[in-house]
Amino acid sequence: MRVAVVGSGPSGCYTAQSLVQRDPDVLVDVLDRLPCPYGLVRYGVAPDHEKIKSLQNNLRTVLEHERVRFLGGVEIGPGGVPTTRLRELYHAVVYCVGAATDRHLGIPGEDLPGSWSATEFVSWYSAHPDSTADGFVVGARSAVVIGVGNVAVDVTRMLARGVTELSPTDMPHPALTALAASRVTEVHMVGRRGPSQARFTTKELRELGSLPDTEVAVRAAELALDPAYLDPSPLPAPQRRNVEALRGWAAAESRPNSRRISLRFFLRPVELLADGGRVGAVRFERTVPDGRGGVRGTGEFEEIEAQLVLRSVGYRGMPVEGLPFDAESGTVPNVDGRVVYGRSAVPGEYVAGWIKRGPTGVIGTNRPDAKETVTSLLEDAPTLVHKDLREDPLDALRAEGAEPVEWAGWCAIERAEAELGASLGRGVVKLPDWQSLMNAVHGSAP
Repeated sequence: MRVAVVGSGPSGCYTAQSLVQRDPDVLVDVLDRLPCPYGLVRYGVAPDHEKIKSLQNNLRTVLEHERVRFLGGVEIGPGGVPTTRLRELYHAVVYCVGAATDRHLGIPGEDLPGSWSATEFVSWYSAHPDSTADGFVVGARSAVVIGVGNVAVDVTRMLARGVTELSPTDMPHPALTALAASRVTEVHMVGRRGPSQARFTTKELRELGSLPDTEVAVRAAELALDPAYLDPSPLPAPQRRNVEALRGWAAAESRPNSRRISLRFFLRPVELLADGGRVGAVRFERTVPDGRGGVRGTGEFEEIEAQLVLRSVGYRGMPVEGLPFDAESGTVPNVDGRVVYGRSAVPGEYVAGWIKRGPTGVIGTNRPDAKETVTSLLEDAPTLVHKDLREDPLDALRAEGAEPVEWAGWCAIERAEAELGASLGRGVVKLPDWQSLMNAVHGSAP
């Protein structure tokens, strides 16, 4: 049986791994739009999180399996290989395409220069080849990060990190140079609800307190608005530890530092205010708990100065050509991973990861999610294998104009990044654009 897995991030790799472990005869092609594998592990995990990034070694083992092929640089959908054609080339197709776009705030001024999605900032410092944005920190003294999840913590930390800590990472050199010249000394991370409802993990949160020459400030009065603040003992352990960490900072004495991170709660953004044609401040409405797990506005407002605003309020899945799509949840309708058309699940097309369940969970959540989808696929296998596949899909893709980047091409990119780092006196440094990646694949000089 031949199976195509579309997407080489954790969900795609775990899907391929489960397939080859459970079916000794299956052949898996892992296709990706990018010439590089690993998805958000390569392009979403912060460069200073070396332990999490080392997960690439585990995913590498999957992609080097003798019955798995990595085929990068293959666009699926408009402008590339139609989903109908992919279905003809394989017995089954599993879409693991994640959630590729950001949610919007929907407030006036959101599109002002200086206002960016956190994903755009992450793509820039992670060297995503689609990233064309630049100049994030130019002219900025104060930044506001809207959101209190792990991505918000990541971008806050990157703004407060010094070049000494970032230089050993694989951050692309233009981003490192820009952050080294940054004049941002104040970062406000702001949530519309309380500390017990924040989505960051305690490990990520505590990292903010370990940054050199950086003060973390929390307002005890804002924490106290949360009913769970005074007695956090009934909270689940992760939320309880978050509240305890915040309480410690609220009680700490303020000391002079070069940078300051202010963690703010119960503030809802209502407008981004312009100054000289670009963002100059964010206007917030004070909120209070509504007694039902949400918040309500109080009619009291506060403005926080910011020449840089990073919006980190969640991700959304995008429609996949030829597949049904639930616009409200941003997912492909499915039952246990089988794609559902109307009221019927159709054997042969499957989903796993965020496009299946929405942007929830951590990297490890994708493993059981992938196993569930693979279980459905293998249950359908006796029907699926009756289809006669007469040609190797790779040959067919090439004949139709695609130029897949195979594993050897990815290894060439790795060598080029090691060479670039050595030339800069650093470790491995990512190639930041499509041209340099493809030059590496084809053995051209950068």
